Amino acid sequence: MVVLVIGLGGYQLFSKIDKALMGEGCSATAEGGEIQLEVPQAANAATIAGVAHREKLPRRALVIAYATAEQESHIENLAYGDRDSVGIFQQRPSQGWGTPEQLQDPVYAATRFFAALVKVEDYTEREVHDAAQRVQRSFDGSLYAQHETMAEILTTGFAGESPAAITCWYPVKADAAAPRPAEAVKELRRTFGDRFALEGQAIGLPEKASKATGWSVATWAMAHARTYGFTRVRHGGYSWTPEEGEDGWVKDASAPADRVLLD
Repeated sequence: MVVLVIGLGGYQLFSKIDKALMGEGCSATAEGGEIQLEVPQAANAATIAGVAHREKLPRRALVIAYATAEQESHIENLAYGDRDSVGIFQQRPSQGWGTPEQLQDPVYAATRFFAALVKVEDYTEREVHDAAQRVQRSFDGSLYAQHETMAEILTTGFAGESPAAITCWYPVKADAAAPRPAEAVKELRRTFGDRFALEGQAIGLPEKASKATGWSVATWAMAHARTYGFTRVRHGGYSWTPEEGEDGWVKDASAPADRVLLD
């Protein structure tokens, strides 16, 4: 689950625990504070941001999505829930959202959530909890409001607004599988759209891609590094490795701005 303490300065990392002693995890840092997540939660959050990018949605849509996902599942891809609810957004097959298998695919689940959200009249002008409730129809829609600050912090990092704002750390096993960049880019294209290409061991960014787009893609690659066997991700003058991830991204002059290098 996401571990938070709410204080006057916003969300703070729980008990100020030294990340290096925690074994594995992720953190998102922004002006509003710092949030701790588990690695699978970070991967899910990165996917939600990628789908929002693919659909060319405004920032507010992503904030609403994160607040909803935190309330419904703690941004976990659950195989269970209230009645027949499953997945990140706890969507119900019996209500026409899709099959259980589809709804446990984070890309599909996020796509369906956003498709419903954009049908809400003036959703970008509504309070977060109001917009979320008009999609979810939950028992108590007011509960989404408590996650707005957290959702803002996640949006800042996963949408790439703040470079290198998301980091994960975990030990790499000696028998870890070899990197699979082709598989990663295939999934990236399914998430972000087909404008991204595999260039050797790198993700090629579209021409004139914004700095935020580059960092959103780099963050996605970092959050999915364990899945696809990457032990280093480089982009925009920074480098990340899982063993040193507790210290965040480090400056690296070899990291280009027009590609995301995968090692």
